[in-house]
Amino acid sequence: MDFTELPDLAVRTVGGSVLAANDELFAERENLITAQPAVFNPHTFGHKGQVYDGWETRRRREPGHDWAVVRLGVPGVIRGVVVDTAFFAGNYPEYCSVDAASVDGYPDPAELEWTEIVARSPLKGDSRNLFTVASEECWTHVRLNIFPDGGVARLRVHGEAVPDPRYLAGAPFDLAALENGGLVTDASNRFYSSPNNLLLPGKARVMGDGWETARRRDDANDWVEVRLAGPGVIRLLELDTTHFKGNAPGWFRLTAGAAELIPRTRLQPDTRHLFRVTGAQPASRIRVDVYPDGGFARLRVWGSLTAEGRERVGLRWYNLLPAGRLAAILSGECGLSASDAAVAADARPVGAVVSLPDDRVRALVLGE
Repeated sequence: MDFTELPDLAVRTVGGSVLAANDELFAERENLITAQPAVFNPHTFGHKGQVYDGWETRRRREPGHDWAVVRLGVPGVIRGVVVDTAFFAGNYPEYCSVDAASVDGYPDPAELEWTEIVARSPLKGDSRNLFTVASEECWTHVRLNIFPDGGVARLRVHGEAVPDPRYLAGAPFDLAALENGGLVTDASNRFYSSPNNLLLPGKARVMGDGWETARRRDDANDWVEVRLAGPGVIRLLELDTTHFKGNAPGWFRLTAGAAELIPRTRLQPDTRHLFRVTGAQPASRIRVDVYPDGGFARLRVWGSLTAEGRERVGLRWYNLLPAGRLAAILSGECGLSASDAAVAADARPVGAVVSLPDDRVRALVLGE
């Protein structure tokens, strides 16, 4: 899969935030993570000059570079970064690099320790500059560095969410939610908007916040496939067509592999639908077929992880944390000595919960 088809972990709509920047004289740092593409109105001047839809720093007159720190809305493994310099033609940076950090809690940006995930690389003006990331660790923050100064319209941080099992126990669980590790793996059509929108938190504000297909002129139908956070038993499906008034599907069907969980069922426009699922076997992937085409705003798959699912989710988190962060958690929450915690962090990857150091660590990983 092209990394740009993966969810943007930094965008404002999933809870991302630009925590700090060393300079934002010409244009505000918060524009970096706006969901909509940048726009530009020529000869639109404010008291600081031409108005840009992006982040722009002043002309640097001394050595150094500019930077902005972003807290990811959803922690995860970063597969690629897009540094979009749209409309910055004579005032874009020559180079950029990207660092990442992984921490518990909500530290001040000055307290973060950084690891480079994109080396210093040249940028093109008025372009989407794509950079693949090879790191296989779970990150919570990124820092965009620009050399020496200039403007960037948008920063996209595409990747896969890694949910923290400590926050999943004892709460209603949406197995498909992006923040819980759900992921759209395929869809029949992405003409108007991305199917990843279906798994975003909160309610859609407008029709463009959902997934919509082109109009079909054949006898087939559209569909979307979702990998759930882990193997689980589905109890309730929520399919929300809010804002889709003349272009909602007429019907839908829910399957998990060869099993039909909900047969072909009529849908209404601009409506939040709830459907109970009874007698379902554990599933790790689902498919929603819509007939014949159209769009909807959100998809929620409420249920509970199986024992295998809890183990899989917990071990993925355990194996993907940077070693220093994991060692600190094992010492602070599980009572391991600093040396034992460091040894445990270095002994990864771990393939089964029974292979973890002791019962305290097993309980942590399983969210107990």
